[in-house]
Amino acid sequence: MQSLNFPKYPFRIKNSENRLHIFDVIRKKFVLLQPEEWVRQHVVHFLINTKKYPKSLINVEKQLNVNGLKKRYDVVVFKSNGTIDILVECKAPEIKIDQTTFDQIAQYNLSLRSNHLMVTNGLEHYYCKMDFDHEKYMFLKEIPDFSR
Repeated sequence: MQSLNFPKYPFRIKNSENRLHIFDVIRKKFVLLQPEEWVRQHVVHFLINTKKYPKSLINVEKQLNVNGLKKRYDVVVFKSNGTIDILVECKAPEIKIDQTTFDQIAQYNLSLRSNHLMVTNGLEHYYCKMDFDHEKYMFLKEIPDFSR
């Protein structure tokens, strides 16, 4: 798989029926290794190993309703009180991050109300902090480390 703009992590990869699968430490199972999944797994390990978020606060690929439509978010990090702290949108490395990507995560966040947003294709990463009072977001240099 393509080298990404993340630290190197020790992934568990297996070949099954001539298809590569990667072990997801959150879902606790092997999932088909596709370009977007490669990015998603790097994000998960980044949050756990680099930013020190506990696995128990991370959720991967769950369904949500946005304006009556069923959508799936890539990664969510909860606070210990159950509110959402970080919403992550992952794209495959060949997908350019543009306004459409930000519109997508902003639409998801209307119902989720996450404090922080992260958008990445594995090569470029964008981090934002939400300001719900003024209905805007501010770009950050990086996503905050876990703090209790």
